Amino acid sequence: MKKETLDYIVKKTHELINAPTCSAETKESAERWLNAVGTDNEKEETIRYIAELEADIMPIDNLINFASSEKGKEYFGADNALSIEKHAIQIKANGAKYCDCPACLIVSDILDRKNEML
Repeated sequence: MKKETLDYIVKKTHELINAPTCSAETKESAERWLNAVGTDNEKEETIRYIAELEADIMPIDNLINFASSEKGKEYFGADNALSIEKHAIQIKANGAKYCDCPACLIVSDILDRKNEML
């Protein structure tokens, strides 16, 4: 991976770890990848990291469905779930494919450079 790409991904990975909406699994994968940078395991961990990011980014339809479900209302609270659902419907209408929470936005930025990482 080129130094410029590596520096960018390292920076974004630190941002991801600190994002309030980052899942525990994604944080763990991000930390494993950071620890592997510059080692013999870097390529293998890069492949795992990308796979984790692709699995964890929330497609907008999934967010809409979850926010409008009973589980979503329990998780977010009824009023917040309704607000999230309305917001998700609006950003989908504007072309969004994924959730726009802090973690998903950072994951999207990283995945935009997936080919450069490999």
